[in-house]
Order: sequence, then structure tokens, then C-alpha cells
Amino acid sequence: MKKIVFSLYILSFGLGVEAQIIKKEIPDKLVVFTFDDATASQYSFVAPLLKEYGFGATFFVCEFPPNFSDTSRYMNWRQIKELDLMGFEIANHTRNHPNLPALSIDKVEYQLRYIDDKCDSMGIAKPLTFAYPGYGLDSTIVDYLGKRGFIFARAGGDRPYDPLADHPLLVPSWAMTSKNKEQIMKAFTEAKDGKIIVLTIHGVPDIEHPWVNTPPELFREYLEFLHKNNYKVVSLRELTKYVNTDEALRLIKPDIGKKMLL
Repeated sequence: MKKIVFSLYILSFGLGVEAQIIKKEIPDKLVVFTFDDATASQYSFVAPLLKEYGFGATFFVCEFPPNFSDTSRYMNWRQIKELDLMGFEIANHTRNHPNLPALSIDKVEYQLRYIDDKCDSMGIAKPLTFAYPGYGLDSTIVDYLGKRGFIFARAGGDRPYDPLADHPLLVPSWAMTSKNKEQIMKAFTEAKDGKIIVLTIHGVPDIEHPWVNTPPELFREYLEFLHKNNYKVVSLRELTKYVNTDEALRLIKPDIGKKMLL
């Protein structure tokens, strides 16, 4: 009898947490596209193609050193603003992509505030989502992002995002490259049963960082597959339609011991 009562208590507790965190049922085939580093091809190739398919996305922008001013490699802020006007999410990836755990909190704040101020100067809404440069994080950084008001932060991990188990500031993702098509296609099949697939994508192509390059023809192949199979592709901030981030931040303990790096 005690075992039955205890099981019912656990079940009711779990259902209560789910009701607090999940605003509405998460559909199967829900995918989040996130793009890092403000590479030039994101403006010239990626954004027009996403609009063609009716897909959303988050662009995590930074001024990637040392060649940010080379517009053959990276977007300028006028182009970033145009992505904003196209309806895409512009989000914070720090000023110049440092390893955050190696910085003092004052320097972390400078990195974050710089992007906030640039967005403000361009009439872009203050970013509420974040991507860890190089997936570098620790408990101090996670805690600071929460105090600063971020609602989602994307990490690595190569696994689906489970809003009932994963802290919103530790959203796992797969990194797309030219060499892991099989892995990415398998990941798409895991977008079900309340799990969401989040992808980290760099340049399409990425001239300066070939190890994270996605060939344009392969990217187009992914979009065609997602379109034909009725997947919904959204930005990270659009997950607030499904996830009550205030409650998730309150109820889920950050666990940086989970696999979060490449």
C-alpha cells in the first residue's frame, strides 16, 4: 500500500511540474535552427532560402576576430538589421567569441552588454537568448546569465532538448558540419514525444572555419527534407509558445554535468 501511495505521489508531482512548465503541447517534428558567428553566407544565402521555405531561425551574432570587418566573410550590422526586419531572431553570442569561463564577471558583462548596445543602436530588440562561444560554460556563467534575464541559452551535447528535464540556460544541440549528415538526419527523427531538436549551424558555406562548414547543397537538401516531411522550423525564442521559461528556470536545477560539449 505504501508503495502505491508513493508512486501516485510521484506521478501527481510530475504532472504538476509538467503543467507548470509546458504552456501547450509540444508538437512532433519541431526543430530549432540557430546560426553562429554572423558569417556572410547567413545573409546572402541562408536567410533568403529560409524565407522561401517559411522557416524561422535564430542568428547568434558576434564580431568574430580578427576578420569581422571583412564583409566577404562576415555580416556587417546593417545586414544583421536586415535579418531582424525579415523576422528572424537576433541573439547574443558575445562581442568577440571568448572562452567565457576564463573571464572575470566584469569582462563577461562587457561582452554581453556590447551586443545589447549594438542591437539597441540598430533598433533591434534586446536579445533574450544566448549561445555559449565554443560551448564553453561553467556554473558561474550559467548563474550569471539567469540573473541577467536570459530565457534560453544554447549549449552542445548532441541530444534532444527536453523542456521538462533540461534547464533553459543549458539547451542541448547538435552541431551541423559537412561530415555528419547521417547524424543530423537521425537527429530529426528524435523530434517527438515532447523533445525538440536544436541545431548549431555556422556558415553555409563557412570560409574561415571549414571544420564547421555546411555546403550549400547539403543545407538545401536538409530544408527540402524538412519541408516535404512537414517539420516546423522555428527560432529559439519561439519556444516560449510552448515552454514557460519562468517556471522552468525556477523548477529545473542546472546540471552542467550532462554532456554539453562537442
